[in-house]
Amino acid sequence: MLAYLFPGQGSQSVGMGADLALSFSEANAVLDEANAVLGFRLTDVMFGSADAAEAQLTETQNTQPALYAHSFAAFTILEARGAQPDVTAGHSLGEYSALAAAGAFTFADGLRVVRRRGELMARARAGTMAAVLGLDDAVVEQVCSDVSGTGEGVVVPANYNAPGQVVVSGDVAAVERATDAFSEAGAKRVLPLPVSGAFHSPLMADAQTEFAATLDALDIRTPRCPVVLNVTAAPTTDPDEIRRRLVEQLTAPVRWAQSLARIQADGATRYVEVGAGKVLSGLVKRTLGRRTDTAQAGTVDDF
Repeated sequence: MLAYLFPGQGSQSVGMGADLALSFSEANAVLDEANAVLGFRLTDVMFGSADAAEAQLTETQNTQPALYAHSFAAFTILEARGAQPDVTAGHSLGEYSALAAAGAFTFADGLRVVRRRGELMARARAGTMAAVLGLDDAVVEQVCSDVSGTGEGVVVPANYNAPGQVVVSGDVAAVERATDAFSEAGAKRVLPLPVSGAFHSPLMADAQTEFAATLDALDIRTPRCPVVLNVTAAPTTDPDEIRRRLVEQLTAPVRWAQSLARIQADGATRYVEVGAGKVLSGLVKRTLGRRTDTAQAGTVDDF
């Protein structure tokens, strides 16, 4: 059983997709379509042309469509070779790539939605995130609960990435206070993340309200294969549930480790990371075991 996994923010890099566009007509067609749909040259931001500074790619409203377009371009190469997944999943933004690959909506419709998602998240209440390494989930959750009750603001678990690796998100003061508490509780490391927003936290509530209207207008079809969703860590092919969970995902944690465990329990034996980087492949091995069969499909050398 084959699982396709799609990366989220943090996996982007200048130059992403350029080699695919030069070497594969399918990928080039996807990226040309992205430029046309958005009304500006997303590929200039992705490829790092003279007209696009590196900083542009790190802006959330650009990062999200860039990662989505790159992942889908890579997916079309696999598809042209006759490969089809039995299940898909994506980390945060990657969930949209997973849904598009499964046929839940068209590439163009998904691209418009992720661009809007990025714009709204960029405008949301300021906050920050930090990665906590070496603590049990229950300890992280308790510290977040304790700190959120002190009046410093809100801090919550945002990404359950792997055993002993949880990202927290919230108000700057609350995350800083929680960082000290995590260290006192025995965390191996607490790493501030270079983000401008508190993704997957209550600070995204305003973005969530506006984004719901965008999703209401999105034509979501029954996907060709199950998609394991971030919010539930469970597979679905129900368009109504997909729409509802995509709204919830903005303020709910990404249950990635739990999603991988479910995919394995359902019979997956091979995991292909479709898109930029190798982050998810590392999380698979950390969660499911070092001998788990993983591969990447994001650069020419991967095909």
